[in-house]
Amino acid sequence: MNTPLRRVSLAVMVLILLLLGQATWIQVVKADEYRADPRNARVLLDEYARQRGQISAGGEVLAQSVQSPDPGDRLRYLRQYTDGPLYAPVTGYYSQIYGAGGMERAMDPVLNGSDDRLFVRRISDAITGRDPAGGNVVLSIDPRVQRAAYEAMTSRGYQGSVVAIRPQTGEILAMVSVPSYDPNPLASHSGTTQQQTWNRLTDSDPPELTNRAISETYPPGSTFKLVNTAAALEAGMIQPNTPVTAAPRITLPDSTTTLENYDGKPCGPGPTVPFATAFAKSCNGPFAQLADQVGADRLRAMAVSLGFSNPALTVPMPVEASETGPMSDGASLAQSGIGQRDVRLTPLQNAMITATVANGGVPMSPHTVAQIQGQDLSTVDTTEPDRLARAFSQSTADTLTQLMIGSENGGTSEGKIPGVQIASKTGTAEWGASPKTNPPHTWYDAFGPVPNPQVAVSVIVERGGNRGEEATGSSVAAPIGRAVIAAALGGNG
Repeated sequence: MNTPLRRVSLAVMVLILLLLGQATWIQVVKADEYRADPRNARVLLDEYARQRGQISAGGEVLAQSVQSPDPGDRLRYLRQYTDGPLYAPVTGYYSQIYGAGGMERAMDPVLNGSDDRLFVRRISDAITGRDPAGGNVVLSIDPRVQRAAYEAMTSRGYQGSVVAIRPQTGEILAMVSVPSYDPNPLASHSGTTQQQTWNRLTDSDPPELTNRAISETYPPGSTFKLVNTAAALEAGMIQPNTPVTAAPRITLPDSTTTLENYDGKPCGPGPTVPFATAFAKSCNGPFAQLADQVGADRLRAMAVSLGFSNPALTVPMPVEASETGPMSDGASLAQSGIGQRDVRLTPLQNAMITATVANGGVPMSPHTVAQIQGQDLSTVDTTEPDRLARAFSQSTADTLTQLMIGSENGGTSEGKIPGVQIASKTGTAEWGASPKTNPPHTWYDAFGPVPNPQVAVSVIVERGGNRGEEATGSSVAAPIGRAVIAAALGGNG
């Protein structure tokens, strides 16, 4: 072969190799990126040509895909949400422009039919010629409890969140975040409607798209005293009758800063009171001193055993990790012991703490998905309760329960359920750059009935609700929590 032919052959071989390399790059390496690109109309048309699975709870369909009412619509199916704002923190949204959020995103492989658990169904569809369709997701949410929580918050014009959990299983019975939003406009096949809705939601103040139950962390205030007390009980440092300071204020360890009780009053008539009294009145001094006695390592370890510092927690939506902060000196440790300083947690985490007390010291992995179903509603998979490592002993749980009963019985009576004993802990949390002048966040963590608790609930009302700086967890958040418990027990709240 002469030299010109060799050169031409070599050039052709190089071109073929480049062509193969480019094809491999596009079809293998970049395939997923191109498929996920929102500008890829073929993928979009294929996605909307299949009927997406439904999301349901308690026999009610919360999200489903129906035939588009517009005969000229290139997209065959339209996503619809029943009671959109009520369930939006759980269902999320499904948009051809902005993707998906909430359960629509977390369970997308099931809903679009690509999940491995639906493989047999996909093969059956191919053999029989049936239109391919997604699987269904059945939630653990109890519509009655969800509605009671949502209406209790919105009827008062409050901003915040409510989470209710079944202590023995970890099933999430309610997950409310207000203000909420309607996912239906985001599912519209009109690009203009989607864009206008998205811009309004992302610019809203307070943000409506945020699921406060799992994506926001707050100072827990006095509800964190449950963690502090559990650590002290496990270490044998405290009992309900142990005398503790009744002073209206104390000086923080390693500091000249003073810490006073919420109302600035002493915890009792004498120099000391029983710890049970300090717990019921939520006096700050005894718990700040108790945290100093417990120590940062024990306090942090107890918090972790209850779910803190877990960035991998999902329900299956991702949950923001709750943290205690560094607690690097005596003053910060004492302030952390009353749920201030750098302690931050989600409402879900606070509900997990309360549920652990109700379940005898054993935390259960929280979850919102009860079942996965095929297109024909046949059960494909069921979520089994996941028992985690014991956080504290049954004895500690029993003592905490009795302390919480004292707290509940000493609080306001609004919304109390006749004949039902509830165990609770309230919290009033300072926040922001001006904590003494900002209306406080108010908390109510509770479970009931005692004995044999069926539901644990955590309520946060941001910025004092409608009572401003005079707000307390007992006056603002407690009536909401009791209404949720009543609904869970079969009442009307």
